Amino acid sequence: MENYSRFYAIFNRLPYKGDREEFKKSVVLQYTWNRTEHLHEMTEREYNDCCTALEKMLAPGEREVFIRERKKWRSSALHQLQLYGVDTTDWNKVNEFCKQPRIAGKEFRDLDCEELEALTKKMRAIIRKRDKEQ
Repeated sequence: MENYSRFYAIFNRLPYKGDREEFKKSVVLQYTWNRTEHLHEMTEREYNDCCTALEKMLAPGEREVFIRERKKWRSSALHQLQLYGVDTTDWNKVNEFCKQPRIAGKEFRDLDCEELEALTKKMRAIIRKRDKEQ
């Protein structure tokens, strides 16, 4: 895993007084069962479990805003994929398309808000170019 934006998008919204770096280390240690304090040494499952738990720790209003924002970008990205011709009723096809290095480089479910926004913009540009050529 090379991109930790999902973690930081949630982590930076958590209220905490004190050293943020120490807080981050303690969170990582907790979800790796004291195996490591470094994000890059987490397994994918540990990382996803950690991010899911952090999402639940957000203040009620923050959590709804975060979920609503992610839902909006997921919907926009899926709409653009559909316009391009990807069968969005089949998650395997969506994931195979998104895993291409030139598209997103990872499965759709692993994309955070910023990556979903970038995917949406990229797909609009690809569709615009395709339509121009026809």
